[in-house]
Amino acid sequence: MILKNLITVSAFTALLFATSAFIYQNKDQKTTLQQASENNGFAVLELFTSEGCSSCPPADELMGKIEKEYKDEPVYLLSYHVDYWNRLGWKDRFSTAENSQRQQQYSRILHSQVYTPQLVVNGQKEFVGSDEGNIKNAIQEALFAAKKTNVELSANVSQNTIDVQYKTSSLDPQGMLLVNLVEKHSSTQVGKGENEGRHLHHWQIVHQQNQISLNKQQGGTTAFKLPEGFSPQNWEVIAFIQNVKTGKISGSAKTTFQ
Repeated sequence: MILKNLITVSAFTALLFATSAFIYQNKDQKTTLQQASENNGFAVLELFTSEGCSSCPPADELMGKIEKEYKDEPVYLLSYHVDYWNRLGWKDRFSTAENSQRQQQYSRILHSQVYTPQLVVNGQKEFVGSDEGNIKNAIQEALFAAKKTNVELSANVSQNTIDVQYKTSSLDPQGMLLVNLVEKHSSTQVGKGENEGRHLHHWQIVHQQNQISLNKQQGGTTAFKLPEGFSPQNWEVIAFIQNVKTGKISGSAKTTFQ
């Protein structure tokens, strides 16, 4: 009887300890989330992709997944469709030479190969675009980084243009403000190439990018040509400040259309 009571007491004590540990763990989890929001870090994710690349669809899908998971966090997603896959049988309608040139710039800065899918975080770290684990770890590290440089944005739509007003506190003579017109989601039925017969989905597609030197001005207006079939609900403007020599991104912001 005494042995039975001791076992009962031991089991109760173990249960009480486990419960306390669970409560303590949840408390730490809440504290961690609160600290992340207070630190005011951010993450700019730039994906280089192509509809002609059979390895790219998982990376494109990951962008959609991250967009949902981090919708309330300062995580800014940009997909650049490169044009060097077009010669292999399928022309990606979102691709531009400028996107390929931007990837070449990162190749020089980061001493990396040019490949797809490639993803760059805050202009400093590059990963295979479908490497979910390392990418999410990099996002969490970026969200705990030092306070970002302030960027303010607003956008107005007229008959033929989108006018974007910007303001920043950056004083970096090597700083460039890159303002991007982004389509949130689209899809394509691919007819040729490595992805022939597949219906591909894309998220956060960069259609136009304006680059503004910050060594002369910290505020002003820049304009985009209004895209054909423009729907305000499916577009947004994302801007970020980048050092042209180091590639480091020091601040970012986005705005939607009313």
